[in-house]
Amino acid sequence: MVKKRNNKIYLIVGLIVVLILGKFILSTASFIPFFFQLLFNKNIELKHTDNEINILLLGIGGENHEGPKLTDTVIFSSLNTKTNKITILSIPRDLYSPELKGKINGAYSEGEEKRKGGGLILSEAVVEKILNKNVDYGIVINFDGFVKAVDLLGGIDVEVKNTFDDYAYPITGKENELCGLQEEAIATLSAQIATGSATEADFFPCRFKHIHFNNGVQHMSGDTTLEFVRSRHALGPEGSDFARSARQEKVINAFKDKIFSLQVLTNPGKVINLYSILKGSIDTDIKDTEFDDFIRLLAKMKDAKIQSVVLDIGDSANLREGLLINPNPEEFGGAWVLIPRKGKDNFSEIQEYLNCVITQGKCTVSKFP
Repeated sequence: MVKKRNNKIYLIVGLIVVLILGKFILSTASFIPFFFQLLFNKNIELKHTDNEINILLLGIGGENHEGPKLTDTVIFSSLNTKTNKITILSIPRDLYSPELKGKINGAYSEGEEKRKGGGLILSEAVVEKILNKNVDYGIVINFDGFVKAVDLLGGIDVEVKNTFDDYAYPITGKENELCGLQEEAIATLSAQIATGSATEADFFPCRFKHIHFNNGVQHMSGDTTLEFVRSRHALGPEGSDFARSARQEKVINAFKDKIFSLQVLTNPGKVINLYSILKGSIDTDIKDTEFDDFIRLLAKMKDAKIQSVVLDIGDSANLREGLLINPNPEEFGGAWVLIPRKGKDNFSEIQEYLNCVITQGKCTVSKFP
């Protein structure tokens, strides 16, 4: 469950750098006091608890996708300034939240429906309850903006570990197509889908398409990159949440490399265009006055030890235990969800495991809870 990777932290750094460069290239007068602060103000004054600065990174589909504000990616990052260590936890979007009475991926959407800015507030509160950790800052990335950003950069090169096919990748804009079926038959079919005896792709094939990826380094456009990271029904080993998380990290790494390349950072026009895209595609509660502190903090922790942890159901083929289980959908209104193996309301084992990783490093999951 533990992987030593630093790509997600560097993505956060890259996004902050681009936002700052773009903002201050457009406003030279504002750049002078900012630059003065960055050089001469040595104190890092960010929110923290016990030397830990915790960041929640969310990814949403955007307006051109079904469930535009449902979070497809949920990542908790803890930066410990005393031990110079960074811990990254990938949380599956299907994890059930007792407070929401539904999946964790609905928190941002539900919060935004109540009021503008409520999405981050509710998402952070839900994650805090699950992990028993404060969330100091949140960042939400809109995948539509991410696609545009990748295309602006001229695409990215991503290493594909396994050749795979997904015959049920959703086609944007066709989420409600009936595919020639009569409406009176829809209710019966929907009941079968809800109980898991059939899939939506079985009855509504026109809503989905086949995508294919060959192994090896592939140059990807924005749309292809999105398909690569969002594929959930690949055949073989790439069909697991664990593999999907690994694909997301590969894309994050490639995107980070492109952002930090000299061709981007030394091109004011490209930085401004990238800033314009990202500004409209990112929601964050990081204040403008805190950006310089973040750069100073991450520069200070450039040699930090970084560990990446994934919450999942484990892998019986490789004798790897997980902290989650997939319960009977009937107990959750027909929804396919994940819950702690100790019970839907008991996150203590997850909290203990996260604390172990943060304080001790590599930790194992026992066979029995």
